[in-house]
Formats: sequence, structure tokens, C-alpha cells
Amino acid sequence: MNHSYILLDQYKRKWIFNHKDLPVTDQDKQAIKPLSDKSAMEVWNKWISNKSSRAELFTKGDWAAKESAWTVTEHWQAAWDANENAMPDVVGEHIDWEEDTCVYFCYEKYQVIETTWGVFVRNWKSFLFFDDGPILMAPGKKQTIMFEQTGQFKLGTRG
Repeated sequence: MNHSYILLDQYKRKWIFNHKDLPVTDQDKQAIKPLSDKSAMEVWNKWISNKSSRAELFTKGDWAAKESAWTVTEHWQAAWDANENAMPDVVGEHIDWEEDTCVYFCYEKYQVIETTWGVFVRNWKSFLFFDDGPILMAPGKKQTIMFEQTGQFKLGTRG
């Protein structure tokens, strides 16, 4: 799948990667690649849902709507509020991807960012300025994470 991207400087949510309290290095910014609407839609339709455009709209037939897809529910808000940058330990127990694994952070059908697992881990707090059900997934990998506005996240397996 060949994707087209928009420049991070032209991304409407670019401020989340320029926040003074959560600095993102220039090197990491180069690896944070927002997809064009068309490419985002292709990723969403292929790996997330070809029926629903946002997490709160998932319905029967969407893998993410199945209770069996999710094995662990934990809290991310306390780790996000902490001074340390570490993600909750349980994430590392669930996901053992290499740093350079291509991942998609899928906010909704037309808001998807491509990056690497290493860049996401270092900057996860910035990605979560928008926490209305985004899903992190990697092509060719079954593990996935959904972050919820309640301050919880679900670890699971894509169907």
C-alpha cells in the first residue's frame, strides 16, 4: 500500500507535537507522518473498520467492537500525568515489537499517523492529547491498543 502524506507543519493537529511541556525531538518529528485523507481512509478501512468512522461508532462486525478482542484493561492517565515518560509496564508485556516497526496511530477514519514503535513509545503522551478512542496497530502484527477518554486503555488482538 503506497501512502501519501501531509507535512507535519501542515497537519491540523501539529500543535500536539510542538507543545512546550512535551518536547518532541526534530529527529522524531521527521518520523511522525500524518497520512493524507485518502491514505488514512485506506488504512482505517483495511485494518480498523470499513463500517464505522470513529471508535464510538463501532458496531457488530467491527473486530474492535468484540469483547473477545480485548484481554486487558488498564489505566493510562496516571502514567500520562507523571513526570516520567514511561508508558504503563503492561504495554511492554503485551507488545514486543522492534523499535523500527511501522505503526499506525488511528484517531479516526481521516486522522491516521504513521510512525515507528520507538517514536511512539518516546512520544506517546503527545499522541494522547486526543484520546477519543484512537487505536495503535502495526501491519503484520496482531497486538493492538485502544486508548479511551476515561483514562483507560485496552490491550488486545486484531481480528
